[in-house]
Amino acid sequence: MVLDFTEAFTTAGLLIVAFDPALLEIVALSLRISLSAVAVGTLLGLPIGAAIAVARFPCRDILIVCINALMGLPPVVVGLVVYLHLSNSGPFGWLQLLYTPAAMIIAQTILVTPIVVALSRQFVEDANSAYDEELRSLGVRGAAKLITLITEVRYSLFTVVLAAFGRAIAEVGAVIMVGGNINHVTRVMTTAIALETSKGDLALALALGIILMLLALGVNAAATTIKRFAPRAAYA
Repeated sequence: MVLDFTEAFTTAGLLIVAFDPALLEIVALSLRISLSAVAVGTLLGLPIGAAIAVARFPCRDILIVCINALMGLPPVVVGLVVYLHLSNSGPFGWLQLLYTPAAMIIAQTILVTPIVVALSRQFVEDANSAYDEELRSLGVRGAAKLITLITEVRYSLFTVVLAAFGRAIAEVGAVIMVGGNINHVTRVMTTAIALETSKGDLALALALGIILMLLALGVNAAATTIKRFAPRAAYA
């Protein structure tokens, strides 16, 4: 068993070093889907989070609690909801998106958008508390105020995007339900790891697992670096 594992680990390393085409195809598709979902989630979530941060309206606290709760959305529930909407009998079945990368992007976008909304709201609200009086005295209000606050916390917002990417790239439950794990079409790193492990192909599963771990470490290292140097950079 130890010998088999060592051999599989060695083969996994060779697959990575040799830039195995099948491996690169899966990694590239994973990145394309997750980065697309994060881009859409950021475009949707950042303005919403910033607006909630500075606005005052009835039931605001309840809305914030709901958004924070949505950060923990079960991926399989999201997958089920998207599946029902995109299936042939669903309201958007005519689009024929089920078992395509587009369906996987939709599912991941639903998962990452609450993260972007909740975290960006917190950062912008903290900045608003610190600079509200100063901005009022300068006559900065409305959209101009939002843009100013977002600019002020831009480095912190990078960490929000990184957190969303980390959530998206590691997701398996929703994407396998709406993507189907189809070879050369919708097979991403997480679904491929699950499939190859069940098939006994530990080499490819380990290779993908190593790359996924390296991506996770890279995201955390980038977030830590931004947090460390953001205050210095913001006032440079």
